[in-house]
Amino acid sequence: MPLRLATFNLESLDYDPADPGWFEARAAVLRGVLAALQADVLCLQEVNAQRRPGEPQRALLALRKLMEGSVCAGFHLVHSLRPGGPGPADVHNLAILSRWPITAHGQIHHDLVPPLRWTPLHGGEPVDLTFDRPILHARIEPPGEAPLHLLNLHLRAPRAAFLPGGREGGRKGGGWRSLSHWAEAYHLAGLKRQGQALEARLFVERLFDADPWARIAVCGDLNADAFEAPTRILQALPEDMETADFAARALHPLERRMAPERRFTVVHDGRPVLLDHILASSGLAAACRDLRILNTNLADEAHVDAPVKGSLHAPILALFG
Repeated sequence: MPLRLATFNLESLDYDPADPGWFEARAAVLRGVLAALQADVLCLQEVNAQRRPGEPQRALLALRKLMEGSVCAGFHLVHSLRPGGPGPADVHNLAILSRWPITAHGQIHHDLVPPLRWTPLHGGEPVDLTFDRPILHARIEPPGEAPLHLLNLHLRAPRAAFLPGGREGGRKGGGWRSLSHWAEAYHLAGLKRQGQALEARLFVERLFDADPWARIAVCGDLNADAFEAPTRILQALPEDMETADFAARALHPLERRMAPERRFTVVHDGRPVLLDHILASSGLAAACRDLRILNTNLADEAHVDAPVKGSLHAPILALFG
């Protein structure tokens, strides 16, 4: 059966009841993108959650409003939860939409990789480096096909992480106390990004242990290009491992099916970069017949003065079967 699988960072999808006109204008643009994708299964990042009067937990009201009247109306929906809480986080939740039943889902957040204990180099008590968001996993059952395992990721951005005592005004205060404080905090961001990529890879290993022929796709905003450590950890390609002993467990970067000059999902200060990816297990990758990145006329994220109606990320669509 043909399968259209997409990943798309919605750029902080939100809904403000005080300004419904802005949401509708933005939703019209995003619904057009969804119509162009015509995806059967869609991994979404940066889905904000909104408060409901009288309800203790937030809900994905903006996403549900976006789905109404779109090609995804009626799709099955699962989403991530705030780690340690019963409901979604206020910002940057993960969601998976599927035309077909989602028979199991859950999230991974320090289940396989514990927080790294870090002692600040400039003094102070040790802190735990926790991942910003969980990983969302779903098992989808296309009719007449083997199950599809999806991992939806949004890894830490390459921006300096919180460092106790690093800023003049605390966690959200003033400037950095020194360049060395900033450099240490930037290093911590990299540790978080690579650590969560490791956790995703270890979860993939568990799926392969249960079924060596499992159909697996890892999708999302990795905040890393094809040659950076998080992507390479996830892929585990023979050229990086320097052995073909585990080639059957590699996750293949489907973007290689596109011409190099078209391989980008973000434009930053005039430089096209590939931050979003679809990585597929060997059997699934062999069934991929086309890959598309909808990056025509993509705005430069470094030179946007006002909120964009669409997204600063281009969606990726993989066609199978």
